[in-house]
Amino acid sequence: MSDTIKTLEGLEAVAGGTEAAVAMEAPREPVRDALGRSYATGKRKDAVARVWIKPGSGKMVVRDAKGNYIDYTKYFARPVLQMILRQPFEVAGVSEQFDVMATVKGGGLSGQAGAVKHGISKALQLYDPSLRGALKAAGFLTRDSRVVERKKFGKRKARRSFQFSKR
Repeated sequence: MSDTIKTLEGLEAVAGGTEAAVAMEAPREPVRDALGRSYATGKRKDAVARVWIKPGSGKMVVRDAKGNYIDYTKYFARPVLQMILRQPFEVAGVSEQFDVMATVKGGGLSGQAGAVKHGISKALQLYDPSLRGALKAAGFLTRDSRVVERKKFGKRKARRSFQFSKR
């Protein structure tokens, strides 16, 4: 078996010059709208966040269910939640270079913060595909699929039984 490939032409002869090989070479293109923004949807538990990012000074605003635009430090008052929102920018190395506008619905504050983080990560990799590797390695592009288990009939909660009474 002396059929080893020694040149690029030999590789093309074996592959047959298929379109699949050409498609793998093409780099990802940035996805931006007419205003220069990238959009992504992030989800966590029952919360859904729609996120737009554009180049700016690092301003983040959150639009709540009532339609009010609130600074993220006031909406997510706990420092842990604010840290969660800043993580994608720090991992990608683009801190305070993008403005974020997010709308959140459903779930609680913790789920909403996770949803905005997921949306920011997806929007960053759409805006600049070179950031995808760092965000994917940190696990920010993966949707956390854990959701609350439904309540079953005959039970107090999903698995918890009613309190047993001997008498």
